[in-house]
Amino acid sequence: MKAMLFQSRQFFVGVCLFLFWISTNTQARSLPDFVDLAKKNSPSVVNISTKQRKTISNRFRHNFRIPDVPDDSPLNDFFERFFGQDGGQSDTPREYDTQSLGSGFVISSDGYILTNNHVVEEADEVIVRLSDRREFVAQIIGKDSRSDVALLKIEAEDLPVVKIGSTSNLQVGEWVLAIGSPFGFDHSVTSGIVSAKGRNLPNENYVPFIQTDVAINPGNSGGPLFNLDGEVVGVNSQIFSRTGGYMGLSFAIPIEMAMNVADQLRTTGRVTRGWLGVLIQDVTRELADAFGMRHPKGALVARVLPDSPASKSGLQVGDVILKFNDEAISNSSMLPPIVGASRVDRPANLTVLRKGKEISIKVDIGELPAEEALAEAEAPQQKSENFLGLVVSEMNAEKQKALGLDSEEGVLVEEVRPGPAQEAGLQQGDLIQMIGQAQIRNLADFRNTMKDLPAGETVAVLVLRRSGQIFLAMRIPRQ
Repeated sequence: MKAMLFQSRQFFVGVCLFLFWISTNTQARSLPDFVDLAKKNSPSVVNISTKQRKTISNRFRHNFRIPDVPDDSPLNDFFERFFGQDGGQSDTPREYDTQSLGSGFVISSDGYILTNNHVVEEADEVIVRLSDRREFVAQIIGKDSRSDVALLKIEAEDLPVVKIGSTSNLQVGEWVLAIGSPFGFDHSVTSGIVSAKGRNLPNENYVPFIQTDVAINPGNSGGPLFNLDGEVVGVNSQIFSRTGGYMGLSFAIPIEMAMNVADQLRTTGRVTRGWLGVLIQDVTRELADAFGMRHPKGALVARVLPDSPASKSGLQVGDVILKFNDEAISNSSMLPPIVGASRVDRPANLTVLRKGKEISIKVDIGELPAEEALAEAEAPQQKSENFLGLVVSEMNAEKQKALGLDSEEGVLVEEVRPGPAQEAGLQQGDLIQMIGQAQIRNLADFRNTMKDLPAGETVAVLVLRRSGQIFLAMRIPRQ
């Protein structure tokens, strides 16, 4: 009996050990090993330091004078550097050097290096340091602010080169690894997963970023993002942070876009992008209802720029772009990168929702103008922003037709921000025709009425929507 009990205990312990071994090995197999990847690719990653010469005025406000400090105090050096011997009273400008740090990676054995534009944008001198501690003064072959990509060249041969990959098969949840120089610590390796693809950021219309949770900090900019096959899939570019440091949101430029920009900079010294010539916005739930759509999707054309490819093709304000060359447009942020990557002077087919029906429009893609010319062309129409939380603009026949309203008299609500108007229930697309007892025919009427609104009281606001006219009660705050 004792022998049987002993054997049972042995069997139980054996089973437990076997299950523990399986569990341990399963966990080990599920976690990637970055050792070989880091060892193989670190030599291809470089540290980039820049120097800039800046000028400041010595004139300091409020008649500031250097305080009395001991002769041997280190504060003397501080005041001498920033304010001069006269305590900042001289008008003579002073020059000083500033430095910045970044990363990059070698894309050809003869010394071409990829990095971010913002790493070298204002540099007077760019120093590239390799993993073997050799240093070179780099030449800036070209840089592109719209994609935040720059191409450098150093005079060296037989350099270790990264393997260029693709984002087409990159999956959300896939492990990735970054190598760079955060805060100047060369060849630091961090890892994480892909959090999202095709992410669009404010003021970054032409880059569908890869979002990751890889730890990225100042100095990582321009460094490579690797997949587990040791291929570069992105260029680490930005972080989202409330503190200035890493908070779990990092963004990388897809490698296909970065290499396309680098190739153009290398061969022509400039970058060309496709251009449609429209200003677009998202289709909200309310606008979807107004346009007879089952659910919000596509890019709503809010303005067609004159003499643009869009205007020549017959695209109209109020059209909702649903597809670009058979690629579905789920939201407005998807359209600019797709158009930007299109070949110039090549036709594209748009599927557009107009007056509840889908139609096809052929447009010849133009070249995106320079930033100054584009800013002038896209200068917003006359608008008014105010303490009610409203952004309104002049109404016209085009907008009236696009929104399906019965009147052209009033001011159009283009945006409703937190404030009295939002609390009253005003919506984007409303046409304000009366505030209190004052008729609102145009922007001038609206501005004049705003001056005389009774603080602390409630006024009636008459708005016209596609469903008809409605009065809303809005309480005017005390300013």
